[in-house]
Formats: sequence, structure tokens, C-alpha cells
Amino acid sequence: HTTQNKHSTSSIMSTTTTTTLVVGATGATGKHVVLQLLQQKQHVRAIARSKQRLLDTLHEISPNDASEEYADFLTVTEAAVLDLSDEELENLCSGCDACVSCLGHNMTFQGVFGKPRRLVTDAAKRICHAIETNQSKEKESKIQMVKFILMGSDGVANPNGQDEKRTFGERFLIFLLRYLIPPHRDNEAAAAYISGKTDNPNLEWTVIRPTDLIDGSVTKYELLPRPPGSLFGDGVATRSNVAKSMVDMILTQSLWDEWKFKMPVLHDLN
Repeated sequence: HTTQNKHSTSSIMSTTTTTTLVVGATGATGKHVVLQLLQQKQHVRAIARSKQRLLDTLHEISPNDASEEYADFLTVTEAAVLDLSDEELENLCSGCDACVSCLGHNMTFQGVFGKPRRLVTDAAKRICHAIETNQSKEKESKIQMVKFILMGSDGVANPNGQDEKRTFGERFLIFLLRYLIPPHRDNEAAAAYISGKTDNPNLEWTVIRPTDLIDGSVTKYELLPRPPGSLFGDGVATRSNVAKSMVDMILTQSLWDEWKFKMPVLHDLN
């Protein structure tokens, strides 16, 4: 029997105060993470190439929310994450309760086949290194536990081998994707790296694996321990629901405790 967590659109304003670093903040999913955290009056540090583009994007999603309301809660660092120095990244991670990576490759020829080919993996490695560098400077009794949330896809198998075995056709397609489409290989490498982070009890992680992504408003979603069906067209996941699951995990400790060190698959519920 598959355990399912079902979450609705009705959310009570959180009484928890957190600080979260979001990379890929102007992306199709990252922008929803930023907005939903701000709507919960949580502090957000966003890395984006353009602060104005991020503010415009947030206004497009939710025109009724005035950007002035975010001023006390949102800090934007204008940069590409891999262009930041180690010290700059350490400063951004310092004091954060969570770090969320919604990075992805632009679906253009340059985005798919150009550099950086290991954007997702290299960013995950550098963020984890920054977190652990900060922790190494803290007194043992005061080390801050940090949650790291990586956005993946259900086309990436869980490295622990506990997913259902794919059909020959699906395995062949994934083989082709791995060697022909660099972003898929990058997502696999990032998941493999994160799933190997088991040596630090103060760095907890999860990899959210949505099914076929679509745009739309927040509805209900479910989290499953493994892909339930075919790789081809088995359900959809609204990007705002993917963001909602990340925000829920940041703010709801019991949900985090259930899915930390795991790679849940996210589906919309009809």
C-alpha cells in the first residue's frame, strides 16, 4: 500500500519564521517558491540575474500583492549562481533554515547543449559546500540544521534502486536522453550527489520529482515514494503545486520528517 500525503489549497498563515535561499528564483517553478514563501511572511534570499525581472514575475503571478509588502522579507542577489565566489555563497547560505534549488536548463539549443552543462549538479555541490563550511565555523552545540530541497523529475531514477523497474522501452529512452540530452544527465548526477550526502546529520535533503509539468494555480497534490506508473503520460504536476510542496516541507516539520533523505514523486490530485 502506498502512503499518500494529500494537501489542499487552504493554507493557514505559518507562525514559523524562516529564511530560505532560492536559486533559480525567476524560473517557471522557482518564482512560485519565492512568492509562496513571501505570502507566508517568510524571509527569502533569491539569486537572480535581474531583480526587476523577478519583481515583475511575482507581480504577473499575483497582481494584488504589492511589491512594497515584500521589501522587508525579500533580498535579491543579482548574479548567476555559479559566478558567485565561495565567500559570497557562504554569506548567502549563512543563517538560512533551508536552501531550495529550482535550477534547470533553458529549452533552447544553447540552453540544452551549451555551457554550463552541469549547472544543476555544480550548483548543488557548491551550495552544500557553503552550508558545511558555515557549519564548520559554528560551535558544536549551536550548529544550525539546514534543509536542502532539490527539484528533479520523475524521469530520474532514485539511486537507491527502490523505484519499480522500468520497461525495456522506458530504459532505452532514458539511455538515449542520458547520452543525447545533457540536462537529463545533469539532473541524474545532481540526484546522485545529493542522495550520497549521508555523512552530515545537520544537512538534511529531499529531491522532489514532479511528473509532467504544467502551469496553473495551486490545487491539491500527493507525494508518492516512487513513480506509480509509466514514464509516458502518467499524470501531471502543476509547477505551483511543486512549489507548494517545497514550502510545506520548509514550514511543516512533520512533513519534512516523513520525506527527508527521500525522493518523493509529486502528482496533482484531480
